Amino acid sequence: MDEKNRDEIEMQQIENELRDLTDDIQVPPSLEPGAVEEMLYERARKKKKTYRWKYAGIAAAACLCVIVGAAALLNLDGLKGGADRDAGTSRESAGKSSSVASDWDAEVSELVTAADYDEIYEYIQADQEQAKVQARIGEETSFDTGTRDASAYSGASGAAQSAVNSGASAGSTGYSDTNVREEGIGEADTVKTDGENLYILNGQTVSIVGVASEEMQPLSEVSFDGECYIREIYVEAEKLVILYTKTEFTGQEETGDGYYKEYTCADVYDVSDPSSPEKVDTVTQSGNYKTMRVSGGYVYLLSEFYALGPVARTDTGVYIPEVQGKLLEASAIYMPQTKLGSQYTVISAFALDDPSGKTDSKAVFGIGGICYVSGNNIYITESYYGTADVTQTSIRRITYADGKLTGAAQTKVDGTLNDSFSIDEYNGYLRMVVTIEPCESDEDIMPLTGISSAQTRNGAGDDGVDTGESSSDSSSEAVISNALYVLNEDLEMVGSINGLAEEEHVYSARFMGDIGYFVTFKQVDPLFSVDLTDPEKPKVIGELKIPGFSEYLHPYGDGKLLGIGMAVDEEGVTTEGIKISMFDVSDPANVEETSVLVLEDLYGADALYNYKAVFVDTEKNLFGFSVYGDETEYDIFSYDDGAGFRQVFSRRLPGYGDARGLYAGERFYLIAGNTVESYTLSDFQKVDDIVL
Repeated sequence: MDEKNRDEIEMQQIENELRDLTDDIQVPPSLEPGAVEEMLYERARKKKKTYRWKYAGIAAAACLCVIVGAAALLNLDGLKGGADRDAGTSRESAGKSSSVASDWDAEVSELVTAADYDEIYEYIQADQEQAKVQARIGEETSFDTGTRDASAYSGASGAAQSAVNSGASAGSTGYSDTNVREEGIGEADTVKTDGENLYILNGQTVSIVGVASEEMQPLSEVSFDGECYIREIYVEAEKLVILYTKTEFTGQEETGDGYYKEYTCADVYDVSDPSSPEKVDTVTQSGNYKTMRVSGGYVYLLSEFYALGPVARTDTGVYIPEVQGKLLEASAIYMPQTKLGSQYTVISAFALDDPSGKTDSKAVFGIGGICYVSGNNIYITESYYGTADVTQTSIRRITYADGKLTGAAQTKVDGTLNDSFSIDEYNGYLRMVVTIEPCESDEDIMPLTGISSAQTRNGAGDDGVDTGESSSDSSSEAVISNALYVLNEDLEMVGSINGLAEEEHVYSARFMGDIGYFVTFKQVDPLFSVDLTDPEKPKVIGELKIPGFSEYLHPYGDGKLLGIGMAVDEEGVTTEGIKISMFDVSDPANVEETSVLVLEDLYGADALYNYKAVFVDTEKNLFGFSVYGDETEYDIFSYDDGAGFRQVFSRRLPGYGDARGLYAGERFYLIAGNTVESYTLSDFQKVDDIVL
């Protein structure tokens, strides 16, 4: 019997077995072909962040302004605490309201490490068995158990970081830095400066260009071979960190028996003499590069490692991550609340001035997702789309200090995050904005170990604000809604608002101290202001109807909030261009859109999906980013309370690659591809250019 006939017979046997097993199963309406198609379209629409409204039925946006002080002890709601990994939380049907018990079990939010490699292997096997069933049924997407999109990284679009003047270093330094997510926490990018030199990632080469004089001077290069893919670079204290990924084959090359493994590497160079960089050391860990942060002289490197399968239990090198060539101990791997997963977020810490010293490493096992790094904690979140009647997000907190990593707490809440800016830490409290969507539970079709399909929801009053009242009406129709949660350091919920902006999705968020803003969007909706001064009685205190929507929010001096998004016509049929808005937020109860500038005939901007691409300096009253239409251009703007926005610089760029703008001293530098141009910062007159 040839291989083709054998495969056909095996497939027929599988088909017959599945038919026997499913003859008595009635297909729910949500899995009918038309419903599945609609669901797939909706899910794709939500996940695709760039240029998605070129022709969409949209007209206006709703922005909710929320006062969320650390003392906002609202009624408990939406929180599904870190349940035992083998015993799912009991829930009621979607759309049903219920109060959450106030007696919190402290054990449920404890982070637990793996007992041994065997336990991890069992989790991976459970995940693979689940994937097999999904694949055989042919509806894998409709049974999606989590956000496995590696693009959901901390650099996703959304609100600006905590720094009011981020994008620029302290005024005394005289140069701008990368637009960062959290004030005081360093981040890597494709272009960096120390004020004297530019460090530029150009393909497989990092170029160092001197900018101390009016004429730019190429000083040196660090090049890599084709087996390495440079992702980002970082510069601090005369150290250059080059972050890249590489793939290695383990096995017999002659026979092809073996497997490929991906590694994330951080090469540290001494650039005290920028004309002659000297390599100090390399830190290597399993997985694809995710992000990095620098705090207190320590580098925190994050990668995503996927366990390959099917695999034998003894092949630990295939499903256990490595750091510096050694497998992580089971006691360094934190396990999820649900017995499912095939992916690790690997975290390593090392001193910038001594990378060869002892590093601390941990791994968070699960399905991967959005990562947020505050001044003291690393939050790993994972979104689940089929394990309950509504979407859910698990949160795990890893503390960090002086290169030491410690697992602290975990929990699970209803709803999913739009991006890393929808979650923010302030004064020891974690605030987050989520979109809650009803979904068909996997358990309605097939059992999942450690997962319950029941679900608990809070009630909402006529004004869309949570009332805290319970109801037993299970016939209520489940709808999309949004919620705001406040969690303490143990990830116990201390406050929440539910039922916000029904049938809409969160598009962007911005937390500014005790004030929180977030934009939701559908068709015709107002901009809401919600007062949470009285934690027990939140209320809507204002609304403003505005066309279009903002996908990026950035504080722009006292009482101002800059928004960058898309403009749409009055019929909500097509986009008209990039919309730049300035909001007066001096009175949170009366937020006003004071100025609008529409860049016509443009359909996208880097700012909508990568905050690092935005140059902002509020002290110099300048902000800039690249935009796309028939061509690409880099634009810089200023703002005046009376005159509004003014374009002060525009430069057409070759191609559609990333561009970066920054300043050092009295010069502004525009880097696009292998070209560097310098301009006077005062009036943007061209001074010099070089080709790398």
